[in-house]
Amino acid sequence: MTPTETFTQALSQAKTEAAVYEALCTLGKELVGAKLFTVMTADMDAMLARRVFTDDAENYPTSGTKPVELNSWFDVVHGRHESFVANTLDDISQVFGDWELIGQLGCGSVVNLPVVIGGKMVATVNMLHEAGYYTPDRVAVIEGQLTLPATAAVSIASNF
Repeated sequence: MTPTETFTQALSQAKTEAAVYEALCTLGKELVGAKLFTVMTADMDAMLARRVFTDDAENYPTSGTKPVELNSWFDVVHGRHESFVANTLDDISQVFGDWELIGQLGCGSVVNLPVVIGGKMVATVNMLHEAGYYTPDRVAVIEGQLTLPATAAVSIASNF
């Protein structure tokens, strides 16, 4: 089976929010790779973000919320509904307060893929890897092959 077929099968059998996002995580890692994979939902009316999935619960738990910050990252992901890409820890430090932890985990690049439903950015799929990892070719794969599965996953997970 292809990674997409495996994802589709796992998604059709998922009975929990975690199972839905685990299928998406597996697909993302098979398509391009990630050392850290998380999904954050966004409540733009309340200006709050919540981590709903992580593959590293010790360092990035799925508890609580954090305020949405109005910065250059917000303009790209929320405003223009485009992927945010940073390939150095210095670039990451400009927009993420947890950049030191990101570096300690061996990550120095990130892609935040916005999930847009009904014209609103409702979540981001966040993939982190070593510095320089998310080349234009890899970002094109993420945007071209993970956008629809991410949208499906967020939609399905919201029903649990």
